[in-house]
Amino acid sequence: MLEIELWGIRFKNPVWVASGTFSYGLEANQIYDISSLGAVVLKGISSQPIEGNPPPRIVETYCGMLNAIGLQNPGVDFFIEEIYFPQLESIDTNFIANVFDYSEEGYLQVIKKLNPLKKIVAYEINVSCPNVKKGGMVFGHDEKVLRSLIEKIKEVSEKPIIVKLSPNIGSENIRKFARLCLQAGADGLSLINTILAMKINIEKMKPELSIKTGGLSGPAILPIAVRMVFQVYEEVGEEIPIIGIGGISNYKDALEHIMAGASAIQVGTANFYDPKAPLKIIEGIKDFLKRKGIKHFKEIIGIAHRNS
Repeated sequence: MLEIELWGIRFKNPVWVASGTFSYGLEANQIYDISSLGAVVLKGISSQPIEGNPPPRIVETYCGMLNAIGLQNPGVDFFIEEIYFPQLESIDTNFIANVFDYSEEGYLQVIKKLNPLKKIVAYEINVSCPNVKKGGMVFGHDEKVLRSLIEKIKEVSEKPIIVKLSPNIGSENIRKFARLCLQAGADGLSLINTILAMKINIEKMKPELSIKTGGLSGPAILPIAVRMVFQVYEEVGEEIPIIGIGGISNYKDALEHIMAGASAIQVGTANFYDPKAPLKIIEGIKDFLKRKGIKHFKEIIGIAHRNS
């Protein structure tokens, strides 16, 4: 009913957890068996350790949260030696590595080192980072820079690559960049990343976050995420799998993404306040399909396009 195959890889179900909201899955595995998930998208991994931004770097907003963590992580070598081999390799689920860096060379270095790890079945490429060698231009905001990055990653990657698109490129550009990723050789698209936003503390009369702005996530961005998934499916949906992200806290939200064109979804901010949200979403989708007499969830992927 929920099993799906993408890129020749079997996923138990279409419910994954989003990078940066689930760490490496080890804490959640103490609460429930994470092997019941379709996949765990790991916290971002870079070529070198990154300390991240100074606090405060998280603040709540109406129906969501802002984060300016700064992609803090211990680097790829520490991940392999201290996290993957002693802890993740024995867990029976698919892991997807979220890869980012500040140069093309950094991305390639991470992927080359992760290629031998069997439990990592794909790479999600975070292109919302500034390319320090291109004057700080964000990889995912420049067509030439993005195309070059994808093409070079495809040359060294032994696994499918999923490009994570940013909503901050604008409404119409999301279609253009989706098509560009497909032409450059991407195997999948995930969207959306967080939306650039800000909150001001009126008592202190200054921004709440140390670096002023951060990424907005949570239920507040659901309608925007669904709209962008819908647009991208219109553009490339029959040619490449889409992974829907943004504002998913229950099965109804997940189904909106799927009906808009997503072949799988990622649960993000909801993990912070309800660690079992992904399990509830799995059961909710099952119950919905049974109630509607639908044999497999694949029947409703993109159905909103056919019914509009």
